[in-house]
Amino acid sequence: MAKKLYIKTYGCQMNEYDSDKMADVLKAYDGMEQTDKPEEADVILFNTCSIREKAEDKVFSDLGRVRPYKLANPNLIIGVGGCVASQEGATIAQRAPYVDVVFGPQTLHRLPQLIDARRATGRTQIDISFPEIEKFDHLPKQEKATGTAFVSIMEGCSKYCTFCVVPYTRGEEVSRPLVDVLNEIHGLIKLGVNEVTLLGQNVNAYQGESEDGEVVDFAYLIQAVAAIDAIVRIRYSTSHPKEMSQRLIDLYGSTPKLVSHLHLPVQSGSDRVLAAMKRGHTALEYKSIIRRVRALRPDICVTSDFIIGFPGETDADFEATMKLIDDIGFDNSFSFLYSPRPGTPAAEMRDDTPHAVKAARLKRLQDRISEQEGGIAAAMLGTTQRALVEGISKKDSSELAARTDNNRVVNFVGTADLIGQFIELKITQVVRHTLRGEKV
Repeated sequence: MAKKLYIKTYGCQMNEYDSDKMADVLKAYDGMEQTDKPEEADVILFNTCSIREKAEDKVFSDLGRVRPYKLANPNLIIGVGGCVASQEGATIAQRAPYVDVVFGPQTLHRLPQLIDARRATGRTQIDISFPEIEKFDHLPKQEKATGTAFVSIMEGCSKYCTFCVVPYTRGEEVSRPLVDVLNEIHGLIKLGVNEVTLLGQNVNAYQGESEDGEVVDFAYLIQAVAAIDAIVRIRYSTSHPKEMSQRLIDLYGSTPKLVSHLHLPVQSGSDRVLAAMKRGHTALEYKSIIRRVRALRPDICVTSDFIIGFPGETDADFEATMKLIDDIGFDNSFSFLYSPRPGTPAAEMRDDTPHAVKAARLKRLQDRISEQEGGIAAAMLGTTQRALVEGISKKDSSELAARTDNNRVVNFVGTADLIGQFIELKITQVVRHTLRGEKV
């Protein structure tokens, strides 16, 4: 009987990608099949994220919940991976000595060796090193995919924003060679993939080596992917305003395969706060990027990230953020109250704004972006949209869900043979955050 693997994933798309790779590694190592029931698992992994507040507490809380399974089955392997593992390392083993393996995002490919060493020695195994790009050379090939797939093109970040732990947990920016990325995409095409999402902590900072030894940029990579006939649509996430080169912007005019959706985190509309965050751009520079993209792709939907209540943020700073939102018109956002991450420069900054004030600001921002999102959805009513059918609808298991170029989910009545295909859908109804449609 096949051994069972349970993975809980926290956080970003990079973590989702990494969790899929952990499953691939352990299937190749020991034929493990995934389960959604931790109580029946032979291996339980938590793939953690440091971004949210109290991230470490959530991990230890989840570890506490699975501890009884370890007591009942001493052979059970419990592992903690991801960014909290990178940050906390040996502290995890000290606080939860029943954890068997602790590994970082760059060492997930070493899981089999870590598990073997744990069984051989009886000691907790910890590997949170940064062996650069080695991970990708040791990952087994993906065996199944439907329509769309993530392709990680680089790791880490070298921007060192004052609020962010990523450079400390995932290391500096390291790009995969161009040919490796393209080979992975060709392999995915054989599995039926026709849309790829290029992933990185700071994806548009890509600087990969070509076959002739030259370094190529992100715009070059997108053009190379777009030249592959079987790829119909290209997405990317997450990007940084500093790396939105004119070459990349120009692709929105010349490359129809690049979707009409841009996720470009801004964090604040106040230049004073942006400087304190060490973002390396101003609000005006951000607006200039969006204006130039929209000149080439007028229908593009823009989404962003916002941190509200950064240390020292005043009412005037927040109003500058609200003005930016009104000036640009966002389709959606990931917006959070600032919370200090241990080891980051911002954690040392004085933060004396009352929580109630921050919470009221966040609500105002989210309400405004929700209004803008509703307006964009209403404008789609009656239009016909090209959409990739991704699977069964989360709202109704008797229906299917498809994703439009501008990243909207459309639920519709259809048959399972459509999954993985591009179809035309007429938008018939707007429901909060999702659309309803009919196959044309």
